Amino acid sequence: MMIKFIVINETLFFTFKLFFLLISTGMWAQNKNNSLTILEEEFIFERADFPQCHASTIEVLENGEIIAAWFGGEYERHPEVSIYTSVKSSSGWSLPRKVADGIVNDSLNYPTWNPVLFKSDSKKLFLFYKIGPSPSQWWGMYKVSQDDGKTWTLPLRLPDNILGPIRNKPLQIGSRIISPSSVESSDGETWQSHVEISEDDGETWRKVPIDSISDFKTIQPAIIQYNGVLKAFFRSDQDVLMESLSKDLGESWTKLEKTSIANPNSGVDAVTLANGHHLLVYNPLKSGKDWHNGRNKLYVAISSNGENWRPILKLEDEVKGEYSYPAIIQDNNGDIHITYTYERERIKYLKLRLN
Repeated sequence: MMIKFIVINETLFFTFKLFFLLISTGMWAQNKNNSLTILEEEFIFERADFPQCHASTIEVLENGEIIAAWFGGEYERHPEVSIYTSVKSSSGWSLPRKVADGIVNDSLNYPTWNPVLFKSDSKKLFLFYKIGPSPSQWWGMYKVSQDDGKTWTLPLRLPDNILGPIRNKPLQIGSRIISPSSVESSDGETWQSHVEISEDDGETWRKVPIDSISDFKTIQPAIIQYNGVLKAFFRSDQDVLMESLSKDLGESWTKLEKTSIANPNSGVDAVTLANGHHLLVYNPLKSGKDWHNGRNKLYVAISSNGENWRPILKLEDEVKGEYSYPAIIQDNNGDIHITYTYERERIKYLKLRLN
């Protein structure tokens, strides 16, 4: 009996040791990249020709410099709101430069909206944006630069059923560019997300719906990729982010489902890192009676599997204010770059490193 007891205890000890080793290894795998070091933190500009700005976007140029864009003007929806860019070099950010507007003719001008910078694998730099009196009436436009944003083509209009990326950057897999998009109705009753796919470097596009029969209202998808699966996160009116999956490179999508990630009906962005982890930038609160409620805090969360998310950095953590519409990318050196709206007065920029 004594021998049997020892064997049992040795077995239990071995099992416990193995279990502890697996747990420890798993925890190390989950948490070895669990902090972000801020390398740079600054505003792209302190003063500009416009009193308000919003909806920034960011991209890495061929020479390693960073280009950002946003819309600026008197206020959102003002007919003279235009698209501006700035480039960060070793000497700092360049002065904001207007690169697109909504001038139709001498007597008609529309506001511009939500620029999105995207560099395709062919090294073409796209600037997508919208023109129109409102999100329910806008149409998709774009310009292309072959010299890192120094010069741009004349504005080109996308087909009537194609809007371009609505707020977040496209994802390219091989020759396929998958652009996250959405539409809104004038009465606000319809928010419907979709993707637009191009396989000829942005020359032509086709539209693929995402759960078009859902009762959920979603807009402004942000897409990550893992294990051959695409996952899109959506702004919604449910006080949480919604999600949908695609296992065929965007050709079809699962039904929209709620996540556990709080969101006050505000834009988010996400990126899949070179090491396979994912970062999400979001406002971690519920909505309030006013549209800007819940935008006073802005966090970065990390996930190793696209499912479980843990906040690792507080970009803003104020009692009130608006810090919203983030954009996030990773450069070829592994550094992470984030921009976002700061009180509608400036665009804030951070360069980060994942430890």
